[in-house]
Amino acid sequence: MANSAQARKRARQAETRRQQNMSLRSEMRTAIKKVRKAISAGDKAAAQGVFREAQSVIDSVVGRGIFHRNLGARSKSRLSDAIKAMA
Repeated sequence: MANSAQARKRARQAETRRQQNMSLRSEMRTAIKKVRKAISAGDKAAAQGVFREAQSVIDSVVGRGIFHRNLGARSKSRLSDAIKAMA
């Protein structure tokens, strides 16, 4: 366990950041699930609208360094391809 005041403070900060990161990870995963749900429902207009919102969430989470940029790009690409294939 942390013995110095500095180490106790770092432990508190680490726990706060961990909780914030988990929240943002969950937000990104939920955004992706919403797009997939709209795609499976077959509503292309709704899927495009939800996808626009999801792109913003993905970019913000990747920009904070919580997920790797390639994972964000891959997720957006696959969702975009799935929407295009709905024609």
